[in-house]
Amino acid sequence: QVQLVESGGGSVQAGGTLTLSCASFGDSGSGLCMAWFRQAPGNQREWLSSISTVGSTNYRDSVKGRFTISQDNAKNTLYLHMNSLKPEDTAMYYCAARWGDCSSHSSTYRHWGQGTQVTVSS
Repeated sequence: QVQLVESGGGSVQAGGTLTLSCASFGDSGSGLCMAWFRQAPGNQREWLSSISTVGSTNYRDSVKGRFTISQDNAKNTLYLHMNSLKPEDTAMYYCAARWGDCSSHSSTYRHWGQGTQVTVSS
């Protein structure tokens, strides 16, 4: 029903910035909570941020004040603006979608992108 495609990953030095994009296709947009997750090797997938159908946002404590989630409804695209990047931010980043209210639990999201790699060097 919903297909998600991430892009914008790459390598950046600590303290730098990077913006990720997630394009959605199919039955997307209205009615969906959109979220960003990341997973580093050996670690569990962790929720980063989400944005509700009415634009309300929430953030994981470790990225609060550094990352900003936003969406362009006309383009059906979700963004994650990342500032002051740290080496510990290195991970595969995924966008995800679920119907209805937002959640920080990955198991509740039905739709996932393929991921885009972010590498932050010290």
